Amino acid sequence: MNRDAHAHQFDTAEQQDAAARLGMWTFLLTEVLLFGGILTGYAIYRAEHGDAFTAGSARLDFWLGFINTAILIASSLTMALGVHAAEHRRHRLLMFFLAATMLLGAAFLGIKAIEYAHKIHERLLPGPLFAPAAPGARRLELFFSFYFALTGMHALHMLIGIAILAVLLVMVARRPDAPSIHRRIEVTGLYWHFVDIVWIFLFPLLYLLGPAGPAR
Repeated sequence: MNRDAHAHQFDTAEQQDAAARLGMWTFLLTEVLLFGGILTGYAIYRAEHGDAFTAGSARLDFWLGFINTAILIASSLTMALGVHAAEHRRHRLLMFFLAATMLLGAAFLGIKAIEYAHKIHERLLPGPLFAPAAPGARRLELFFSFYFALTGMHALHMLIGIAILAVLLVMVARRPDAPSIHRRIEVTGLYWHFVDIVWIFLFPLLYLLGPAGPAR
């Protein structure tokens, strides 16, 4: 295998690696603008309807959110270890860490699906069927509109990340010595860490508005 192999439009493999990283960072910047716009709206309405947003936060399951936070932190670790394994051409270890990251991501989505099911059962899904037994239901609906928008968009990004990891896992299994493997693992790692960081912001913003979560 030629570790210095690169596409014809690049002068060196290092130049291609730099272009790949720059492309991913540019994409992540647009993602910051996307999430930032929704979070700005969230902050404005939270300032106007603080009591309703606190009441909405109290209806979320702190422990499910906490467990999902721990799962994503663990997945960031396995992803980082996967990047390290790719850099050192340890293909079996790389496949293990890619699979572990996928399983952790799937566990996150499974827990989020359970949480969504609970909220739908409690009639907290914004729309015509939104009818919780609580005063100020319209303002409460606003909180859950942001909750489903933010967590739903985050879950979609997680699903895309898992799909990308699945493709990479197959690629490593079929062509472990392909010169592009490390580059692709590295930029995917950047994407995965970004998605994890977004959740680190969402967890306190959505789940910790009221009194200390575990005691609620």
